[in-house]
Amino acid sequence: MTELTGKRALVTGASRGIGAAIALALAEKGADVAITYERSADRAAEVIKAIETKGRRGVAIQADSADPAAIKRSVDEAAAALGGLDILVNNAGIAIQSPIAEISAADIDALLGVNVRGPILTSQAAIAHLGAGGRIITIGSVGAERIVGDTGTVYYATKSALHAFNKGLARELGPRDITVNLVQPGSTNTDMNPANGEFADFQRALIPLGRYGEPEDVAAAVAFLASPAARQISGTILTVDGGANT
Repeated sequence: MTELTGKRALVTGASRGIGAAIALALAEKGADVAITYERSADRAAEVIKAIETKGRRGVAIQADSADPAAIKRSVDEAAAALGGLDILVNNAGIAIQSPIAEISAADIDALLGVNVRGPILTSQAAIAHLGAGGRIITIGSVGAERIVGDTGTVYYATKSALHAFNKGLARELGPRDITVNLVQPGSTNTDMNPANGEFADFQRALIPLGRYGEPEDVAAAVAFLASPAARQISGTILTVDGGANT
């Protein structure tokens, strides 16, 4: 399984969870991978070690995904370290749960900054490095289409914004033979939403398959969209949620 041999990828927010699984899946298929992290330097180093164990080159770059200057720097550093860039995965994101009546302006700004402005600015910076056959893949949330609960309104609004961004950027970059797609995970077993957490049984009851997804399930979808087999797929949404959105 070496369909990504020679490709160079950047995965944002990849020191743990879904991002780490994506970085490892791309490396497994032959890509050299740079990752960004904000604070978890030790966990980022573990991901890089795992990438290198697969015989690929790994690079960890500290960057705040809410800081425009840090975003631009991290993309340029990744491209310089890897000798170019073929694949961008906009994975970094935050979740803040709060009713509209109580959410602070600071929390709204934080959600918009990381979840919306972050992917836009990261993609903007990456465009200069991507050539024909390039890939931009953004991680959204099934909550953009099916809202469950009553405290995630602003979070889900930020994920909904990625729908329009995905379609618009696919239209814009299509003539350059760069595909742009969105992957929407449902309930996935991560530190942020563990399968044994307080609300896990409620979420599991909404999933026809009856189980949480694992980070590797999302990573497999991303790896497919990054591969040559997906060269004619652009502007689409791939939902990985066990059927919860049906």
